Amino acid sequence: EMPANQLSTNRSIIKYILLSIITFGIYALVIDSIISSDINTIASRYDGKNTVHYCLVVFVFGPLTLGIYGLIWYHQVSNRIGNELERRGIGYNFSASDFWLWGILGTFIFIGPIVYKHKMLTAMNLLAEDYNIKG
Repeated sequence: EMPANQLSTNRSIIKYILLSIITFGIYALVIDSIISSDINTIASRYDGKNTVHYCLVVFVFGPLTLGIYGLIWYHQVSNRIGNELERRGIGYNFSASDFWLWGILGTFIFIGPIVYKHKMLTAMNLLAEDYNIKG
């Protein structure tokens, strides 16, 4: 059955970059927070996991672990998104390897983190579209 509240399916890398710049990073914080909530809405009843809210990562656990928790969070959420794409039979590949290769190693070619975020936003759009139809 269709879920009562529909999840956003219009995430875009251009909007993400431009609005993050003009809001001094607040938009990026909001989008990653929504992603952390949406993946719980979409996947928790199937995988029994709970992704920590992104604000806790940025403001509490990240600083306490000198940024290490942020790396762990992105690794875990990327794998979780990829696992849910696979479980739902959506033909789009996304996993922690995208985070490490594009998001981290890709910083050396500058565009890498942008490619990673684009892939993450695309994956979440696909999951949200599927969830909005099938629940």
